[in-house]
Amino acid sequence: MHEREFRAFVSVAETGRMDQAAKVLGYSQPAISYQIKCLEQMLGTKLFTRDSTGARLTREGRMILPSARAVLVLIDSMKGVCAPV
Repeated sequence: MHEREFRAFVSVAETGRMDQAAKVLGYSQPAISYQIKCLEQMLGTKLFTRDSTGARLTREGRMILPSARAVLVLIDSMKGVCAPV
């Protein structure tokens, strides 16, 4: 699992759309879809249901969202500690 996968997951969860998450993160929509696919494969479960209106979290997605957010807080904290002076 990689930071970019967690960031994509949280962004899609917050925006409800792959294209909007891509815009927020500065990636292409296919790149976001790929990150979500990689995370789903690593976890062995679907995290979103997708339709023409966007992406909605599955039960499993809702369950891991708080943990994904916590991971990103920790990563950001580590980056802050290691930031050049």
